[in-house]
Amino acid sequence: MSAHFQVDEDKAHQGRFRLKAGNGEIVAVGESCPTKANAERGCEAVKCAAADIVEAKAA
Repeated sequence: MSAHFQVDEDKAHQGRFRLKAGNGEIVAVGESCPTKANAERGCEAVKCAAADIVEAKAA
């Protein structure tokens, strides 16, 4: 399975997302949101904000 977002309700009935790697490991967790729809928008924000990996230069 490839990396994917999982959106559900937490124990407080708030929306929350998790980003899972292809092996099922959770690599990121979003904050609680008032609704699952807000959590889905959080997933989209993470996708849009994803950046290229760059190597840091020594000082």
